[in-house]
Amino acid sequence: MTDIRELLLSRIRDVEDYPEQGVMFKDITPLLADPAAFTALTDALAQIAAETGATKVVGLEARGFILGAPVAVRAGLGFIPVRKAGKLPGATLRQAYELEYGSAEIEVHAEDLGKDDRILIVDDVLATGGTAEASIQLIHRAGAEVAGVAVLMELGFLGGRARLEPALNGAPLEALLQV
Repeated sequence: MTDIRELLLSRIRDVEDYPEQGVMFKDITPLLADPAAFTALTDALAQIAAETGATKVVGLEARGFILGAPVAVRAGLGFIPVRKAGKLPGATLRQAYELEYGSAEIEVHAEDLGKDDRILIVDDVLATGGTAEASIQLIHRAGAEVAGVAVLMELGFLGGRARLEPALNGAPLEALLQV
């Protein structure tokens, strides 16, 4: 696992002062552009899906779509997008949540999730955990079970893990990289 971590880290670019002064942005586009690194990432996340017994993968808007869809395909599972409010047609379940700088809402098509589903939530970064926590609430409201959360990297200094652990009820939270 050390080799994959080194490969992934070598393909993540630090961008200083983006999107605002004092922020060090972790740009994953070089990783996505490298087929070996992207494949290794997809395989590692698909392995987590298998280990958790997931039946579907939820990807969080927007980079969670980029990572979650190939993970679902590789694992032979369905893919469910969790989108910003107002982006999905038809009936949806909506969940509001707080951000560091305000509030937001996400939604999902409830008919895509059922009581027999075990959902692996996939995203690129776990920061404060607000979006992931809201998605856990949506999954529970739809009657499905959360099998776990898997992210490329966790920004540990922002406390997202501590925020999510109570909502996960013992389901694993896997971060391939800790920053």
